[in-house]
Amino acid sequence: MTLLVPVLGDQLSPDLASLRAAGRAGTVVLMAEVAAEAGYARHHVQKLALVFSAMRHFADELREAGWQVDYRRLDDPETPASLTDAVADAAARHGARRILAVRAGEHRVRAAQHGWAAAAGIPADLLEDDRFLVPEADFAGWAEGRKRLRMEDFYRWQRSRTGILMDGGKPLGGQWNYDRENRRALPRGLKPPAVPACPPDSTTRAVMAMVAARFPDGFGRLEGFGWPVTRASALDALDRFVTERLAGFGDYQDALAEGEETLFHSLLAPAINLGLLSPREAIDAALAALEHGAPINAVEGFIRQILGWREYVRGIYLLEGPDYVRRNALGAHRPLPGFYWRGESGMRCFDAAFGQTRDRAYAHHIQRLMVLGNFALLAGIDPFEVHEWFLGVYADAYEWVEAPNVIGMSQFADGGLLGSKPYAAGGAYLSRMGNHCRACRYDVKAKSGPDACPFNYLYWDFLGRNEERLSGNQRLWPVYRAWRAMAPGRRAEVQADAARFLATVC
Repeated sequence: MTLLVPVLGDQLSPDLASLRAAGRAGTVVLMAEVAAEAGYARHHVQKLALVFSAMRHFADELREAGWQVDYRRLDDPETPASLTDAVADAAARHGARRILAVRAGEHRVRAAQHGWAAAAGIPADLLEDDRFLVPEADFAGWAEGRKRLRMEDFYRWQRSRTGILMDGGKPLGGQWNYDRENRRALPRGLKPPAVPACPPDSTTRAVMAMVAARFPDGFGRLEGFGWPVTRASALDALDRFVTERLAGFGDYQDALAEGEETLFHSLLAPAINLGLLSPREAIDAALAALEHGAPINAVEGFIRQILGWREYVRGIYLLEGPDYVRRNALGAHRPLPGFYWRGESGMRCFDAAFGQTRDRAYAHHIQRLMVLGNFALLAGIDPFEVHEWFLGVYADAYEWVEAPNVIGMSQFADGGLLGSKPYAAGGAYLSRMGNHCRACRYDVKAKSGPDACPFNYLYWDFLGRNEERLSGNQRLWPVYRAWRAMAPGRRAEVQADAARFLATVC
């Protein structure tokens, strides 16, 4: 009796539940690069190369470990176009009697998995993905009956149930989080250590050539590809981060700095989301660093992103269902401006974030939230278009993690399910957190006119046009008092500046 075990492109873990449950004898592991997955979003070419190279390396590692692997390449004309077709084809060719797989992370792929049994004509069993730290039922149980589903509440629950960063029943160090200590601008003269690249080997170079040939109009640049594509290289990247950059991560994780694309960030999310690293491995490495003197604000900030935020957004995504990505609580309908694809907005902070997105398939969380996402929020861009852009252009983007970050956190399109208020900010915030404004063609200190920073008048215009929806939010009362205290002529000037600018970009 042959058991077919399909392994998805973001399930590249040797201890995957389906592999643990299956014996090597009588089992065929199926891995497939299919056109449907390569094309469901406008993926960055580095993201495509990363996933396919990591898949090929993982297949080789499975073979070396004694598994029979049926691997279908995208450049093979005989490769089926979809995962479902690939499963049905493999089941027929190998005479499989049963399918065993780990449940996918995205609603779209889960729906396809539910059709595998019918397509292949054999039973299919789906296992929970226990690489996550919170089982789906546990998150649903935590959420049940709550009036609010706030990350801070979830994070404290997580800390308490796992014992991570706890001292008995109290948080280690006396605080649940050190976010207030993690908002410093990068001082002049402080040079963060470079993130070492992983030079492409022959497998990766072959994948890059295939991606270049098949996606000649794909977004982004393949040159400079340096992502970890194996478990060994991901473990090395984790070690380098902990020993070289973790100590500075806490203070400067929210900083924006001209010419400093990575600062003290880990850049480990792609490896974790692919399965090359486990979340617990990253957490344990940070805890070990704490024992050796790493600052608690850095360690707690890093762990919060994994133990807290990563698990939280996944739980929200699964709980809210596939229609979550279509929410539009603020009624924003402007089309995505072309400079999200080509750059050249004229706003220095935006173009810097875009440039490294194009070149590296990476931008850190403040660039995504407070520059690229903030502009879309202020400008009233359709949140589904914003979601589709973010889903495609980043190496770590999968819908389960990207959609809540964009639809909820960045665009407030879920009406406040994730965030207690919109993450909207004017030029003063961007100037305070970074130094892009010094070389910008716009004047961050000017409040109106064609030379004023667009974030300044777009911020007040956003508040004005959403006053009916947002003025009841207690956290926004101070800014709405300021808005109402403006002279009518000043408010009209803000709205005219916003209309003028948006007419040229949307």
